[in-house]
Parts: sequence; structure tokens; C-alpha cells
Amino acid sequence: MTTRHDTAALPSKGGAAPGRPPGEGPSSDAARKRARLSRRWQRDMRWSPYAFVTPFFVFFAAFGLFPLIYTGWASLHTVELTAPTDMAWAGLDNYTRIFDDDFFWNAAQNTLTIGVISTVPQLLMAMGLAHILNYKLRASTFYRVVMLAPYATSIAAASLVFVLLFGRDYGMINWALDLVGLDKIDWQNGTWSSQFAVSSIVIWRWTGYNALIYLAAMQAIPQELYESAALDGASRWRQFIHVTLPQLRPTILFTVVVSTIGASQLFGEPLLFDANKGASGGSQHQFQTLGLYLYEQGWVNQHLGRASAIAWTMFLILIVIGIVNYVISRRLRASS
Repeated sequence: MTTRHDTAALPSKGGAAPGRPPGEGPSSDAARKRARLSRRWQRDMRWSPYAFVTPFFVFFAAFGLFPLIYTGWASLHTVELTAPTDMAWAGLDNYTRIFDDDFFWNAAQNTLTIGVISTVPQLLMAMGLAHILNYKLRASTFYRVVMLAPYATSIAAASLVFVLLFGRDYGMINWALDLVGLDKIDWQNGTWSSQFAVSSIVIWRWTGYNALIYLAAMQAIPQELYESAALDGASRWRQFIHVTLPQLRPTILFTVVVSTIGASQLFGEPLLFDANKGASGGSQHQFQTLGLYLYEQGWVNQHLGRASAIAWTMFLILIVIGIVNYVISRRLRASS
């Protein structure tokens, strides 16, 4: 009788389950996981900044770049607001036509006059207020909030209040003039009086804002400069002239440029100051700005091509202002 000898396989090391090849242990899984996390971190570090700035470029392209390009294209065509897709090539006729228009030059002159009347007193008052607040005062935070309140006020609300103040028959300004024996002024129908009234709205709204900018710049000036000037016997006025103003040159230039740009785009204040609430800027166009002139041509007269030419003319003016700012700032840095 033949005896069957079955030979069983030797048990593998570590139990009945087959063993892992070398290098396939838990440490290898952790290394692969770390490698995946490292690659993910590298991708995140590389592409996250683009993801963060993408919304800005999307909105800029939709609401900034496209209107700019379309306006430039429309300025070279004859196109009406009622049919914006019907364009007839006009070349530079829209530009030559507005340059031959007396109302355009009147609006440009009014814009310049109102800009000077509003910007110069505004920045001088802002400098004085910032200099006062730069010293230690009680409730200084309260005063800063109060100065910023006009900036946070709606243009419509502020303009309507000033319309009541400058009213011809029942305005508080004429009431005060009558108390001191002066004749009443027809603020809305006079040339200089209406421009002064519109400028007062701008001064009231932006003086506190510029004062806080000057105050922040003053607080960044090293105290050692004032201490050295005081040891040399300089009074506070001389310290202001020889220490504060030279240190504030870049800030002053910035506020001048920003105020000039804002004055060239003035629209809401003269629009709401007009008694007829129209875009003519008064009965004789005495305070019509370039912004009102653009609105009148585009939305009242419905000449979209001509309004586009005005918009691009204003844009070129702002570019010139920017170039002048760059040249002056470079010279100031070189001289300092």
C-alpha cells in the first residue's frame, strides 16, 4: 500500500497573508501622501494669486475696458442713442465739431473756474485743520469723525441743502446778507455767484477728507525733526514752514492731482444745483461743466457719437494731468 505524503507550503513570514514587497510599507504610503500634498501646495502657491486677482480683471474688462474701447470706437462714428447699433463712419468730425462749439469752451472754462475756486481754498483749509488736529487735543477722534461726515453724506442730500441755503428769496445766506445791510444775490442765475455756490458744495464735502490725508502724513514725520528745529529756536510757524511742508510735498502733490481730476469730472453738484434740474447748467449755461455738457449731448440731445468724443477728450485731459504729475514728482524727488 502506497503511502501519500502531502507536502504543505511553508507558512509565509508574518501570517497567512502574502508578504509586502520591500519598500511597500506604511512609510512608503506616508511618503506618497506627503508628495501629493507637496504638489498640491505648490500648485496652490502658484495659481492662488491669479485666482484672487481674477475677479478684479473680469469686472474691469466688463465695466472699464470694454466701455472705454466702445466709446473710442463710437466717437469716430455718427450714432444716436435711439439706435446705438446704426453707426456711420465720421472720422474726426465729432472732435472737430465739439471744438467748434462755443458751449464746449464755455463748459471747459466753467470747469476750470469752479476747479480753481473749489480746490485752492479746500486744500488750504484742509492743511490748517490737519495742523490743528496734529497736536494733542481732547476728543480728537470725535473731531476726525466729524470732519469725515461730509464725505460720507450723499451728494444729492448735500446739494439740496445748499440749494436751500443759497435760495434767492428765502435762503439763509441772503437772510444773513440782509441783516448786515447788503443786497440779496441771485445765486443761481449769476455767473460768478452760481460758480461760487457750486464750489462751496465741493469745499464742504472734500475738505475733511483731504484734512485726514494731511493728518496721516503729518503723523508719519519723525519727531526728531521738530525737536531739532525747536533746539535751534524755531517757532511753531517756522517748524511748519521748514519741516512740515517739505515733508508733505508728495502728499500735497497727490491731493492737488486728485482734486483736479475730481473737478474735471464734476457732475452731481451742478446738476442738482440747477433750479430746472436740467443739464444746461443754468439758464445761460453759467455753471455747466464738461460732465454736464457730456450728459446733455449724449442723453438729452441723444448724440452718442459726439458725447463719446467729449468723454475721450476729457480722458486725454486726465492723461495730460497724470503726465504733469509724474514730471513734477520726479523733479521734486531729484531736488530733495
